[in-house]
Amino acid sequence: MGKDAWGSGKGMENNRALDTIAHLNGLGIALSKEKDPARLLELILTTARKITRADAGALFMMGDDGRLRFEVMQTDSIGLSMGGTTDNPIPFPPVSLFDKNGAPNLKQVVTCSVLQDRTINIHDAYTETEFDFSGTKAFDAKTGYRSTSFLCVPMKDHNNKLIAVLELINCIADNTGEIIPFDKQAEQLAESLASQAAVSLTNKQLMQEQRALFESFIQLIATAIDKKSSHTAGHCTRVPELTLLLAEAANRQDSGTLQDFELDDDGRYELEIAAWLHDCGKITTPEHVVEKSTKLETICDRIHLINARFASLHLMADYEYADAKRGCKPEDIGTLKEMENRYHAKLKQLESDRQFLQRSNSGGEFMREEDQGRVRRIAMQTWRNADREEVPLLTDEEVKNLTIAKGSLLPEEREIINDHIVMTIKMLEALPFPKHLCNVPEFAGGHHERMDGMGYPKGLIGEQMSVQARIMAIADVFEALTAPDRPYKEAMPISQALQILGDMKLDNHIDPDLFDVFVREKVYERYARNHLDPEQIDEVDWSAIPGFQG
Repeated sequence: MGKDAWGSGKGMENNRALDTIAHLNGLGIALSKEKDPARLLELILTTARKITRADAGALFMMGDDGRLRFEVMQTDSIGLSMGGTTDNPIPFPPVSLFDKNGAPNLKQVVTCSVLQDRTINIHDAYTETEFDFSGTKAFDAKTGYRSTSFLCVPMKDHNNKLIAVLELINCIADNTGEIIPFDKQAEQLAESLASQAAVSLTNKQLMQEQRALFESFIQLIATAIDKKSSHTAGHCTRVPELTLLLAEAANRQDSGTLQDFELDDDGRYELEIAAWLHDCGKITTPEHVVEKSTKLETICDRIHLINARFASLHLMADYEYADAKRGCKPEDIGTLKEMENRYHAKLKQLESDRQFLQRSNSGGEFMREEDQGRVRRIAMQTWRNADREEVPLLTDEEVKNLTIAKGSLLPEEREIINDHIVMTIKMLEALPFPKHLCNVPEFAGGHHERMDGMGYPKGLIGEQMSVQARIMAIADVFEALTAPDRPYKEAMPISQALQILGDMKLDNHIDPDLFDVFVREKVYERYARNHLDPEQIDEVDWSAIPGFQG
């Protein structure tokens, strides 16, 4: 019975065939499941060596610069393992396909395999004259190894484009353990494996490129929304980081209501995408509403028109005073003094009213009813417009804006702002998300809901919302409270933001258990180090946080 690299006898051949099939099947399964590129390249080389009985081998990837880059190197007999997932970097430089004059490098076996698109089988490197093995011999001299038989197989994708080269070294005979040449069967197996692996690597690369494009497009949209308004600059890029910090803290809980919450890699990615897109509906919000930092702002701040009216009243008072003085006789000293006092009192009152309206225009947390009443009294004054008509100092629309009790938005404008979440949900539900991202619309669309059902747009109660949506709600609020780049408010220190969140917990606004995790795990602290100004990072007294259960 004949002998070859695979041993002797039918039984051994059958066992070898079964082992080979098992290795190839295992590789096929791994190629479809493995996500780590370095581990996948290691697996390809290891499997190729097993089915061809190679003691050593290397895997080269084709770089964008036209050079072959070492990715993995393995040699069993001397315990050598470099590249891949090991901590041992490969010290050898990439191999160029062409020399400095542009001539093809046909003296190196791996480059020749690429340039001539063929499998090269070398029986003994030390007697070979076609190729330059001086580098191999130097390696052997340094390590005591004896590189004899070589098998180089180009790896091409489904478009017949070369992406890598598989180099196998020193075929070991089963029955004797001696080094022998790679036979035809080994060539065929290596070529079959190389073809299968190349297609899988290409598919994974395409998927990675599509994922990178998808993520870049999402981040582009988020950045565009942030740039749309200086009032929310950086919000869409900071919320994802804070969301994931809180989600990972929740994932670490091994007791309480969050002990069953699990966040694997796919779940983490889905939540991250949702966080990036949580405000995508703002792209439809009119800029004059988003940018309304004062009560009278539209295209411009209309307080300047009111200032001009006060200037007109000031000028009218000057004219009236001058006319009155001309009509008095020198002996009417008492009358003149009284007129002068009334004139200065008038100017003082005008300036006081003007400054009050200026302050009222800035908005704030709350406007008192007596201040709203003063706005209405000032509005009842009259002035003469450009047509010399006597009209109220303030229009009804200006009074309506200047008496906004909280903030700078009218109820209808606030509805427009709030509608961004409705548009977010509509936009995201219209996208054909793959199965592993199917929850993105729900996660992103729930960050303005409340535990007590008083949120929007759907008025959901706590148990109707996913944990992920509740996580994002806390991240959204904390980011807004501490954002250092809002032009209409001072950057809030951590302690104050946590007190407000604590009140929101007591009001059944946010998830109480997630809030406790947010504080207990010091999620705020890890976020602050990357995004808050130093003066915002103050001492936090947990006992002073309303509702916190440490």
